[in-house]
Amino acid sequence: MISKLIPESRAVDIIRKLRKRGKKVVFTNGCFDIIHSGHALYLESARRLGDFLVVGLNRDESVRRLKGPGRPVMSFKERATLLSLLIPVDLIVGFSEQTPLRLIRNLRPDVLVKGADYKISDIVGAKEVAGWGGRVMRIKLVKGKSTSDLIRRLRGRIM
Repeated sequence: MISKLIPESRAVDIIRKLRKRGKKVVFTNGCFDIIHSGHALYLESARRLGDFLVVGLNRDESVRRLKGPGRPVMSFKERATLLSLLIPVDLIVGFSEQTPLRLIRNLRPDVLVKGADYKISDIVGAKEVAGWGGRVMRIKLVKGKSTSDLIRRLRGRIM
């Protein structure tokens, strides 16, 4: 059971109710293929920026378009299940588009978060979030912790 994975329409309703109660909603997104400690620490940092963390999770076809053949390594359902088990994650909403822009516009988070490897000007949805008075934040990543590096290391050991 993936208890934190919900349809976008339900997430919009939940966020609306949270805002009425004065809660700050944080949004981040990613493929989260082969979830590792770097992801967990990143999500923990993101959650500390507000009261409620929503993760936009790329569906499999979106990951393939972004990362190429052979990705994702783990299916959408597996990735959503693992993210659901992480305490900092409050909700997960899947998306199939190349970017989460439509999802960001619909959810209207108070804080948009990406890794520090992104420039603010390159963060999808940054202009929109700033436009409605929200903040765009970058979180320092854990050095040496990336899914792509992990896959390269594993391939080197197997071959």
